[in-house]
Amino acid sequence: MQVLIIESRRPLAELWMRHIERQGVDVFLATSTTEAIKIVRQNAIDVIILDLVLEEGSAVAVADYACYRRPDARVIYVTSTTFFSDGSVFQHMPNACGYVQTSTSPADLAAMVEHLGVN
Repeated sequence: MQVLIIESRRPLAELWMRHIERQGVDVFLATSTTEAIKIVRQNAIDVIILDLVLEEGSAVAVADYACYRRPDARVIYVTSTTFFSDGSVFQHMPNACGYVQTSTSPADLAAMVEHLGVN
């Protein structure tokens, strides 16, 4: 399984990565839209962890591109805001499979990845 973490705060992304790698998963990190799109284009990504608020670029652009390029990839959206707190992310983003707060335990996030990565 291959996982892409798209998070502007590299220390947080690396924390998530360490927990997910313990499951024997290949993990890629991107801190911007440009990096994320390049990784999605070049790799068979199965699960994407995507922060809705990126410092560089647009999370929506990444989600749209992933939906086109990797339609089977499942996306877990994370945020530290109340954006989409009404659950509408599932109506607007066809590849949405999860929506959690950035403060979610890394172990819980890794468990979600393991669950969603099973075909």
